[in-house]
Amino acid sequence: MAGETVFSTERLRRARFAVAAVFCVHGAVTGSFATRIPWIQDHASVSAGQLGLALAFPAVGASLAMPLAGAISHRFGARTALRGLLALWTLALILPSLAPDIYGLCAALFVYGATAGMSDVAMNALGVEVENRLGKSIMSSLHGMWSVGALVGSAAGTVAAHFGADARLHHLVAALVLTALGLVFCQGVLDLQSAPEDEAPPRFSLPPKSALIIGAIGFCGVFAEGASLDWSAVYLKDELGSSAGVAAASTTAFALTMAIARLVGDRVVDRFGAVRTVRVGGVAATVGGVLVVVAPHPVVAMAGFGLIGLGVAVVVPLAFAAAGRSGPNPSQAIAGVATITYTSGLIAPSAIGGIADATSLMFSFGLVTVLAFGLVIGAGVLRQGSRPSSAAATTSGTPAASSGKVS
Repeated sequence: MAGETVFSTERLRRARFAVAAVFCVHGAVTGSFATRIPWIQDHASVSAGQLGLALAFPAVGASLAMPLAGAISHRFGARTALRGLLALWTLALILPSLAPDIYGLCAALFVYGATAGMSDVAMNALGVEVENRLGKSIMSSLHGMWSVGALVGSAAGTVAAHFGADARLHHLVAALVLTALGLVFCQGVLDLQSAPEDEAPPRFSLPPKSALIIGAIGFCGVFAEGASLDWSAVYLKDELGSSAGVAAASTTAFALTMAIARLVGDRVVDRFGAVRTVRVGGVAATVGGVLVVVAPHPVVAMAGFGLIGLGVAVVVPLAFAAAGRSGPNPSQAIAGVATITYTSGLIAPSAIGGIADATSLMFSFGLVTVLAFGLVIGAGVLRQGSRPSSAAATTSGTPAASSGKVS
């Protein structure tokens, strides 16, 4: 219903803060879970190999369920869909700690991943919508808020673990608190409603071609991110002989670099554009990869990992933003890009380990360097779609995530 609704800048600002808070809640669930994995492993009596298998199930569940998010949003409206999907995700935090064995853990993590993926698509689609209507970049800071939430959740989990709290109680309390916060924050998001004449998106479908192209850039960025996050400490310890404390500090520094870069990334994107930002970021990540590979000292390698984090920080937010503007069904395109990035995050740690076993960890990060350079070459695909100007965005009644009206 184009032209029927005028949105004030203040209304859009409130919607932006609401979506940012939703991203923070989503990240807090991940942080809360990650810190209690050792407790869950002991409780379910699973070996390291079985735990590795179980930890693949969140990505499997997410990849299979994410295409459903568009159909759910079409039927119930974006706000209601996000409210329900986010609540399912926050409550799913309870399940892994209840698992009595490997089978229960795999099933719990499948549900955990499925709800994570669907709520991820829904909140990114709404983020793209707000970005389009504001006429300026916000996706990087939204993903930065996800990182902030993950850090807060992990900090709370660390405290709970330090005092020996039962993860079942910890996750029950965290889930209830995060569910309540999520329901409150969802009230402030834009409520996109599909027009009666709009055709419902398919429940399951292959990602559109645009998503595959944009997703390739996301794949490179997430692979470099996942490899660095999971293997940086091991690299410093095994390849360069650093202490356990220094090695652990490198991982924390990498995560903080990512979070800070995402929080300030929108200003850079607005000034230089998505393509140039990712291209320069790709150069930084490539240089960082080279430093890691040739590092004679842990400090050089830490600087290299920092550059990788700085270079890839905004890749995924910009890939989601480009997907949301790349075709007539943004939710489907975002789901396609999300599926590719989730897959990349799944295979990166194991691929690095497999290559390291066959050759060396140094050679593995040579591959990371090559993929980082892929960002330099392929950044142009993020030019797909165009964000409406701020003036047009605040007077248009046709939402990007679904045709119809917004309240």
